[in-house]
Amino acid sequence: MSAGPKAPERLYKLVYRVLRNHLEADELPEGMVLLEGPMADFFGTSRAPVQKALRMLNDENLILRFEGRGYVVARNGRRPEPIRMDIRQSGLTLPRDIDEAMKSRSSWQRIYGGIEQEVAAAAAFGHYRIHEARLASLFQVSRTVARDVLGRLHERGLVQKTSSSRWVAGPLTATSIKEMYEIRKLLEPAALIRAAPHLDRAVLTDMRDRMLALERDHADLTPELLHQFDLFLHVECLLKTDNKRMASVIRQNQLPVATAQTFQQYLRLSDESATLSEHRLVVELLIKESVDAAAAALVAHLESAQKRTLARLKVFSVVPAPQFSPFLVKAQ
Repeated sequence: MSAGPKAPERLYKLVYRVLRNHLEADELPEGMVLLEGPMADFFGTSRAPVQKALRMLNDENLILRFEGRGYVVARNGRRPEPIRMDIRQSGLTLPRDIDEAMKSRSSWQRIYGGIEQEVAAAAAFGHYRIHEARLASLFQVSRTVARDVLGRLHERGLVQKTSSSRWVAGPLTATSIKEMYEIRKLLEPAALIRAAPHLDRAVLTDMRDRMLALERDHADLTPELLHQFDLFLHVECLLKTDNKRMASVIRQNQLPVATAQTFQQYLRLSDESATLSEHRLVVELLIKESVDAAAAALVAHLESAQKRTLARLKVFSVVPAPQFSPFLVKAQ
């Protein structure tokens, strides 16, 4: 009997393979700083596959963490001086076979991040209808890919489908925020307790160290970075729970995580040190295997986050709505 078709290679493995080949051939400058954002843009994917690939390379000591953001290219275990450079001038290339494989695997992933961010922002400003055909045209993808993106947004609770099969986003209200946080405070601590035995201590330590570095120097703390920490704690860690139904409900209640980045960007918040410290405390307690204390710290964080979100929503009520992409149509 012949073997079945080979499963497509995961995106993070493709990214890992390209970078590892370049590193083993000494084709990247020693000390070159590798940042998730520019790397994701280069590979035409979201940050998650790049993040996982970089962690794997770090585990192999091919790249190293340093005091700033990102990783540095290392050789023979040396810790070189960081060199910041345009990735297009680094010598990094994408072989044709991998380029084609990534394009076929990442059609929805290449456009998902930007669409999610804009939909979350629109929900904070009011009630919007999502025009599926315009979305497909704007991002030059098929209607099938557009539906895939909208389906994933629906899975996370960022959009809804009306009885007439129209996709809508928002409005975000004080009542809906309170309801969502009520669910989060009930489920997320319980999920964290169940997920704790399945969490990688090395990954937790790495995230803790990144947070500590940013607590010492807030200059590098951007809304995008804070959003990454939100996703790490409230999505990546929690979804390792062995209770799949619990994980499903948590996954469907992600609008507060997405809109937190919206508030930070549009209100230009200058001090997010409290939020960062709350995240770091939960991770710190998980590293120490003080799981019940970590769950209690998570509850305290969610209570503070709810207060911050409600206060920011009030400010948003007097902020003029920006001009969103044509696929978002203000509902009457």
